[in-house]
Amino acid sequence: MHEEDAEEHAGKRGACRAGRGRNPRKGQAGASNGTVKRGTDYPEQLQLMEAVVGRENMFKALRRVESNQGAAGVDGMPVTGLRGYLKVHWPSIKEQLLEGRYEPAAVRAVEIPKPGGRGVRVLGIPTVVDRLIEQALHQVIQPLFEPQFSESSYGFRAGRSAHQAVCQAREYVAQGRR
Repeated sequence: MHEEDAEEHAGKRGACRAGRGRNPRKGQAGASNGTVKRGTDYPEQLQLMEAVVGRENMFKALRRVESNQGAAGVDGMPVTGLRGYLKVHWPSIKEQLLEGRYEPAAVRAVEIPKPGGRGVRVLGIPTVVDRLIEQALHQVIQPLFEPQFSESSYGFRAGRSAHQAVCQAREYVAQGRR
């Protein structure tokens, strides 16, 4: 985004102010699906995966996915059908995850109109099972990586937004730093 575009975009939202960003609840963003094969030379990865599929972590992820609601993915399963599905299929899914055989489903593409009739953007909607696994992964991995990020890093972090990044850049320039 060019500086003028960023200023115009930030101006539309109002003056810079402290806030919680686009992810006001801690740990809201999703995570990519990653699996670890048994017999790997990295036992710490297997320990991470076991933490991901642990009962407490999975129930926390399930509650989060249910509270977020959202549309069904390519399989057509609504969030309301997830608990019942897991009662039958969870042992198999867990085994696939621990053995590195889990394959996420394709995402459902939905076109969202851009403001002002300037075209559309494509939004990918994962299945609710994949969203559950992403959330479970995120809950385990995010606390490990968050402390390593710079205070100047704003992208896809809980409680931070692009608007806050623009405001921070303006303050930096205003103080005569370049």
